Amino acid sequence: MSVKIRLKRMGSKKKPFYRIVVADSRSPRDGRFIEEIGFYNPVSEPKEIKINDESAIKWLNNGAKPTDTVSMLFKTNGIYEKRDENK
Repeated sequence: MSVKIRLKRMGSKKKPFYRIVVADSRSPRDGRFIEEIGFYNPVSEPKEIKINDESAIKWLNNGAKPTDTVSMLFKTNGIYEKRDENK
């Protein structure tokens, strides 16, 4: 089972809101997921990002692969730096 950290689209038409979830790579984008670890709201000004650091680091250490967009969000929130400090 390959596990990915990716965005699950929520919200209405033209007003997207995303949840950051850990899911099996075979499940649909908005389908079943294992755990919700945060959210991302690109519509609000400034953009709103909330990530549970402990859960994100736990899943990264267990081998979950983030998508490109989630990886960018992790970099801006300093998740990778916190993971490197804990090692």
